[in-house]
Amino acid sequence: MSPFNQTTDNHQNFILTGIPGMPEKDFWMALPLCLLYSTTFLGNVIILVVIKVDRSLHEPMYYFLAMLAATDLSLSLSSMPTMISVHWFNWRSVTFDACITQMFFIHTFGGVESGVLVAMAFDRFVAIRFPLRYATILTHGIIGKIGATVLLRSVGAVFPVPFLIKRLPFCHSNILSHAYCLHQDAMRLACADTRVNSIYGLLAVIFIIVLDALILLISYFLILQAVLGIASREERLKALNTCFSHVCAVLLFYVPLIGMTLIHRFGKHLSPIVHMLLANVYLLLPPVLNPVVYSVRTKQIRQRIVRVFCGGRIGP
Repeated sequence: MSPFNQTTDNHQNFILTGIPGMPEKDFWMALPLCLLYSTTFLGNVIILVVIKVDRSLHEPMYYFLAMLAATDLSLSLSSMPTMISVHWFNWRSVTFDACITQMFFIHTFGGVESGVLVAMAFDRFVAIRFPLRYATILTHGIIGKIGATVLLRSVGAVFPVPFLIKRLPFCHSNILSHAYCLHQDAMRLACADTRVNSIYGLLAVIFIIVLDALILLISYFLILQAVLGIASREERLKALNTCFSHVCAVLLFYVPLIGMTLIHRFGKHLSPIVHMLLANVYLLLPPVLNPVVYSVRTKQIRQRIVRVFCGGRIGP
């Protein structure tokens, strides 16, 4: 057996891919990646700090926003080590154990983000449908339980994935399609029956992503019903405006995800660069833009950022 095949058979390493077919162009991604990760880190940390230090933001809506910021930060940090190593330093080899560890965290935090978006939709429904009971329904204890449930659900769904991958033999190519590790990407390199992995992966997607998408649709149907029941046109617009940032966050998460799914299913004839770009958009764009959307669209967050970091004296 050749050294190459022996390495992959023993589960020692995988080879990551930057720009497919153009490894000499990987440095083109270096500066954009640096800007994206810097913006992600700065934006989400600012959101977390502002909510932490300003007691007027210690409300359910902002607690859920803090969960979203923490999830975005964690998701970005999960992919950053290998993305930077490939595009900045041309270090493409990753050990098998490091790969499945990264795989676990990327899929887990992706599931957590989906769950947090559902929790935020529930928050908006309660705020619009039961405004007088909002604070008594979404108490600190309930919010904590919702956050724990979202995290444990995602961890539980993704936990078997590393073991399902580790049981597979790898005796062919060990070159992955991206600069980070994903379950479906590693699974296709196995030289054994992967039906168990495929079925479990499909069930996990249905249990988390598809179920959450249905709950979001139902939530916004109920929200629209509640809004139409408001007598004042001005109050109706005000209620809808409180949902705008959340709708943007949902679109930022689901549109690239649906696009990536369709490309993988029907776009096998397309250039690998298209697959790479769409996968990177799905993984990198929401954590960058979510804090921007909430900072621009949410007056309270925007004002508190100025107050905390610029010492501005502005009204509530």
